[in-house]
This record gives sequence, C-alpha cells and structure tokens, in this order.
Amino acid sequence: MSVPDYMQCAEDHQTLLVVVQPVGIVSEENFFRIYKRICSVSQISVRDSQRVLYIRYRHHYPPENNEWGDFQTHRKVVGLITITDCFSAKDWPQTFEKFHVQKEIYGSTLYDSRLFVFGLQGEIVEQPRTDVAFYPNYEDCQTVEKRIEDFIESLFIVLESKRLDRATDKSGDKIPLLCVPFEKKDFVGLDTDSRHYKKRCQGRMRKHVGDLCLQAGMLQDSLVHYHMSVELLRSVNDFLWLGAALEGLCSASVIYHYPGGTGGKSGARRFQGSALPAEAANRHRPGAQEVLIDPGALTTNGINPDTSTEIGRAKNCLSPEDIIDKYKEAISYYSKYKNAGVIELEACIKAVRVLAIQKRSMEASEFLQNAVYINLRQLSEEEKIQRYSVLSELYELIGFHRKSAFFKRVAAMQCVAPSIAEPGWRACYKLLLETLPGYSLSLDPKDFSRGTHRGWAAVQMRLLHELVYASRRMGNPALSVRHLSFLLQTMLDFLSDQEKKDVTQSLENYTSKCPGTMEPIALPGGLTLPPVPFTKLPIVRHVKLLNLPASLRPHKMKSLLGQNVSTKSPFIYSPIIAHNRGEERNKKIDFQWVQGDVCEVQLMVYNPMPFELRVENMGLLTSGVEFESLPAALSLPAESGLYPVTLVGVPQTTGTITVNGYHTTVFGVFSDCLLDNLPGIKTSGSTVEVIPALPRLQISTSLPRSAHSLQPSSGDEISTNVSVQLYNGESQQLIIKLENIGMEPLEKLEVTSKVLTTKEKLYGDFLSWKLEETLAQFPLQPGKVATFTINIKVKLDFSCQENLLQDLSDDGISVSGFPLSSPFRQVVRPRVEGKPVNPPESNKAGDYSHVKVSVKYSCFFLS
Repeated sequence: MSVPDYMQCAEDHQTLLVVVQPVGIVSEENFFRIYKRICSVSQISVRDSQRVLYIRYRHHYPPENNEWGDFQTHRKVVGLITITDCFSAKDWPQTFEKFHVQKEIYGSTLYDSRLFVFGLQGEIVEQPRTDVAFYPNYEDCQTVEKRIEDFIESLFIVLESKRLDRATDKSGDKIPLLCVPFEKKDFVGLDTDSRHYKKRCQGRMRKHVGDLCLQAGMLQDSLVHYHMSVELLRSVNDFLWLGAALEGLCSASVIYHYPGGTGGKSGARRFQGSALPAEAANRHRPGAQEVLIDPGALTTNGINPDTSTEIGRAKNCLSPEDIIDKYKEAISYYSKYKNAGVIELEACIKAVRVLAIQKRSMEASEFLQNAVYINLRQLSEEEKIQRYSVLSELYELIGFHRKSAFFKRVAAMQCVAPSIAEPGWRACYKLLLETLPGYSLSLDPKDFSRGTHRGWAAVQMRLLHELVYASRRMGNPALSVRHLSFLLQTMLDFLSDQEKKDVTQSLENYTSKCPGTMEPIALPGGLTLPPVPFTKLPIVRHVKLLNLPASLRPHKMKSLLGQNVSTKSPFIYSPIIAHNRGEERNKKIDFQWVQGDVCEVQLMVYNPMPFELRVENMGLLTSGVEFESLPAALSLPAESGLYPVTLVGVPQTTGTITVNGYHTTVFGVFSDCLLDNLPGIKTSGSTVEVIPALPRLQISTSLPRSAHSLQPSSGDEISTNVSVQLYNGESQQLIIKLENIGMEPLEKLEVTSKVLTTKEKLYGDFLSWKLEETLAQFPLQPGKVATFTINIKVKLDFSCQENLLQDLSDDGISVSGFPLSSPFRQVVRPRVEGKPVNPPESNKAGDYSHVKVSVKYSCFFLS
C-alpha cells in the first residue's frame, strides 16, 4: 500500500467503498454534477432490518490500495459506478467495452457495478438492463438517486452473503490464510498443519469477519469477533494483524461512543441497529463503560451458535481512555513493519481525530509527531503538499495554531518547489494567507495599533516577504504593493536601518508600475485586503486648527438686547439642544473660519526613517462642508524630531466642518490617515464653524506714515500710524480712501475717535467729519471706492500754564488710522457714539498728542 488516505477517520471502517469514475470523454462540470448527486446517497436503511449501511465514495482510488482489502475490508472497492457520454448507437459497443475494461481494474473485489449513459436514444435504451442506466441529458435524470439506492441494496446482499459464509464456516482446519501483499512470499514453505499456523488463520479470519459485521451494521457482533481475534493473534505474535484487530476494536468503540462521527462531516450518523441501545448518543463521556453483549441477540443475526459460550465471555466495549491505549498499541505493532507505513500513518490520524473530540491536545500532538516521522516511499510533490496540509489541519483541530501554521507554510513552499515544472504560485499564495492567524498576523493594519505587538516579528516579516514575492510571481503587482506597504507600516519598529532602505526601495520599484491606492483588494474566496495608510511616514503627534489672521478674523455682532440683559434661560432645566455633549465640547473650536478664506491646520510631525523622507501631495481630509484642500510637499530630514507643518485649504460652503485627518503620497503609495486611527495624537479639537463670506476693506490716507509708534492695539484691531504737525489755531484735512477689495458688498460704516495722550490743552471739536455723502454710496459693491474727509483743527488753552512757549514748540498732533494693505473686518452693528476720552496723563517734553480714529464696517447675513 503506497498512497495514504489523509481523510481517514475511525467511522470509515463501517463504510463500503464505491468508486465513481468517467468513461471516455466527459466534461468535468457534468461529471461532478452527477458525482455530487451520487454522494448525497451516503447511507440507507436495510429493508426488513434495523441496520444502516454507510457508503464512502471516491472518484479516484489507487488499484494497489485495493490489494489490502482482506487486511481491512473498508479499503476494498466493492462498487463501481461509471459515467459516460454516448450520442449514437454506433459508439455504444465501444463505450460498453470501456466499461468492462474499467471493471477489470477492480474486478477481484467488486460486488456490483453500474454504468450511467447520457445522450443515447433509440432501441438500445428500451432494452431493460440492471447494470446500465440511460438518460437523454444531464438535466433530465431525476431517477439517479433511486438507482443508487437500488445499487447499494445489491451491494448489501452480496456483503451479507459473504458475512454469513465467513461467520458460519465449519471447515475447521481448512480456514484459508488471509495475507497482505508483502506477506505472500514469506509464507511459502510454511507448515500448514502446525497449531501455530492454524491459530494464525483463525485469528485473521475472525478479524476479517469482524470487519464484515461492522460494514453490515452489526456493531456488537463486530466487537465480539475483534476481541476473539485479538486473543488468537496475540497468542501467536501475529503483530501486523493484531494491530489491525486492535484498530478494528477501537473503530467499533469510537462508532459506539461518538455517533456524530470524528471526521467533522456534516450530519450526525444515527445507528439504528438492534445492536445499539437508544441512549448510545449520550454515552460520550470519559470513563464510560458498556454493558456485556447479549449472546441471544448475536445468534439471531447469523453468528455461529457454537461460539455462544465465547460470546458470553466477551470483553466490554472499550472506554474512551482504553480506545487511545489500544490505538497506541496497534500503532506500535504497525511500526515493526516497513511496508505498513501507510497503515501506521492513517491510524495516527484516526487517533488524533478521536483525541480532538476528547479535548486531549497534548496526547494528540504526540500521535501527530509520530506521523511526521513515519517514513513512506518517495512521495510526489502533490502528495507532499497534501500530507503537510492535513498535518496543518490536524494541528489546528487540537488547538496548536502556530504548529498548524508552520506545516501550512511548508505545504505552500512545496507548491513552488524547484522540481515542479509549473510552480503553483496561486496555491502557494492561498496557503500562505491561511498561515497568518497561526502567527498572530492580521492583514488589517488597525489590529496593530491596539496595545503591544503580538507574535514573533521576525517570523511575521519573513512571511510577509514571501507573500510579496508570491503575489509578484502571480502577476499581481497591486497585491505586492499592498503587502509591502503593510510590512513597512506594521513592522517599522522592528526593521533595521538597512532593512528600511531595502524595503522602501523595493516599494518604490513596485509603485513605479502600479501606484498604491486606498481601495480594498478583493481576493478569490471572499477575503478582502483593507487599505494600508502610512500613519507612521511621517508620524504625527499634534494637530491644531489655527485661527484666521487678525485682519481676517470675524467677530459676532453684539446682542440687540444690550449688554446688561441676560440671555440665560430662566428655567432650571434647559432643553438638550441647548447643551453640547462632552465630546463636542472637547472637539469644538471657539473661533470661526470664513467661507472663501484660506484656513490653516498645524501638524507636528517627525521622520522616523534614517534617510530624508519626501512627502508629496499632503493635504487635509474634511467632512461637513465642501472644502478645497491645497496640497503641500514636504522634505523631512532623517530622524528629524518634531517638525511643524501647516496644511491649508479653502472652505467653499458654510456649516460645520470637521478635520478628519490628512492624506499623503509616500514612496508612491497614496494614504488617507484618519485622526481616530493615530495612536498617541494630541489635538485641541477638530470641528469648527464656517460662516458666510465677509467683505474686505482696504484703507489709505492722504497723510504720510508716522515715524512714532502708537501704544499697542488690542488683539482685535489692526493699526498703522500717520502724522501731521499743526500749530495752535491751524487746521488740516485728512482724506481717507475706502476700497472694497473683497467679493461681498459693504453694508455699514462706523467712524469714531479717541484721544490717547494729551496735556488737557485740547478743547472743542478737535476732529470732525461728515459721512452722509459717503454712506450714500453704500452698500459699497466689490471693487468700488468711497472717500470721506476728517477735518483736524487745533485749539489750545493757555490759561494756568507755565513754560507756554516751550509747550508751543513741543506740541503736535499725530493721527492714527488703519492699515493700508491688511483690512480689518468685523460683523457688528455700527456704533453711534463717538466719545473722546481725555485721561489725565503727564507727557514729557517733546511728546505728541495721539488720537485713534477707528473705522468699523460690516455686512449682514442670516445664521
């Protein structure tokens, strides 16, 4: 026996093996369509009996394995179903001949066979045949399942006759010696009359009858025969067959204890035979002991009555613990024979499946470790892949996830072994993806921003490199870029300086052909690779929304109720609308941005790479209003430390805008980096209100700028100084030019004056102006210009003053106004009062008297 069946499980010992194969040229789609329907008939209840017959279907089965059918009858092909296409009567004889040729391959063990013919019509179809079924096409074949059931019943008839023949055989000394293929040459010339030889024959035949009873649905009878076989074979040291008898005993006990099966197949198997009590399904518990077998029930099922005394002394069904002990003993006997490696390997797999149900992982790992070192013949590459894949699945079954991942990765590497003419890179890539959970590796970068790193980084990086290479060999550069981006983003802290340079250089080479995007990548099988934003290239530590410059900063209009009127609610409880939730309070900014004005966000970033980092197309990600982001390009020096970066944009509509993050292009990979996904980031808030666009006013005067500086203005004022020197009684005009350089009309204008420093020598109307003609031009449309004149007249009080001449020579007037290039804007109602303030201040000789002229303007909008 050379080809192991890695899907073997203990309950397979009770199944009949049926091979389903195509004859001639049959499309794969049509074949598997019928094969699937045939496999749906996997068990039937035997007529006039409470027994159930189980069928195991295979579409490929090595003929050399069939030679071991006497050793374990579930390995024997007892049924053959062939499927063929035949569209003309001329082709029918040749088709039927092929069917007979196919039968000859398994002819020595077949109980019955069937041929399903599709497409043939005419007289041949009308001839009644039991071994051939004709169908016009693959759609019109409703009776397939019914014919399979009839076929299985015919198999049962043959099986039952063979069981009865073997069980009631009274030939005594003439019992034939059953052999496995490699034993036949060893028994040539043996003394067939010796007692040792006769016991060997009896023990092997008892074991064989036990197999037939198990297949025929007679579980208790099989237990009896297995026990007697064990005693006989142990007495003659027939270790190979003793191992088979012990394995049969284990299989029957497993079937009794675990009616749902151990192979993970859908649909629990229900044993309806009289040999099992109704509560069998409830006996899955450690240490459960079974009742003694009733000899009366056995004699009614075809067992030789002469053996009833032995049956009465039969041992109990094995407990769950004893099952494993017997499996160990059987495997130890198999290991004595070099040619029984496949049998030993399959026994290990069956024991592991039982231990997995019993939650005994450590013992299961010992069986698997033994299976790894079982030396089989020179396996093909495909068989190696299957072997490692099954070992991986079994380790996963017992909870050894990392060990499972190890063998799955070995299977992946085997798919692209140098000895394979056409390497299977897609299969390799698929298997590598399946190893990720075992190495605590997820393809979602969000999983790596939560807490400490899990798993061995060196192993994870090796696996990611293999994914990159496999995806490139598959001809999918987008996958290569995604995996390489993921490696750089998640493993950056574990890469050496040289590895960082190598990875980034490789990434740039890949992105030169296929740029990295933020689109998810769908893989076959339903798996989706999420995007990988470069939140560490560069690393952002602080985000701050900046207020507009003072010259462009808006201010709210004063309430019409007056400053002394409280706007608070008179009620103790205010509606929920009046309250901001804590999260909004923390994130809402207390200033406003203006529609159409350039707004700024400052980021504190640093470059963790050991070389200069070039960041292209860096801009803001916002929501809430339409926003035009103005991207920037950065060049950060190696390991720069915190570095301020200002990103700008222009809101196009009004409302509430939220800065969600920023976007970058680094090494050819486009990234959308959200603030919520940035670990350890500090921000003073990310939401700000955008108000409608406001007018912009540029002011110029007819007087020259002053060389003297005025006292600092308040934070909401923009000022510049102009000067004029006058003598007592002298007057001069100051012409102020107003130009609307914005896009909104100017609605209101207010002019006030204030004396900042004086020696209390000014009296009367020091400054005077008339705005009627100017206000007649309002609203001042964009691009329009208006002017108004301020009359300056100096009057001095000479009473009670000393050093008058000195004062006359020192006195002068300086008039201050607004900047010429950076206009001041404010959303207020015009103030009608113009109160000159004359605080008593002592000026040194040579000081000027300073007067502040305030020009305030506004427009109205509904909010």
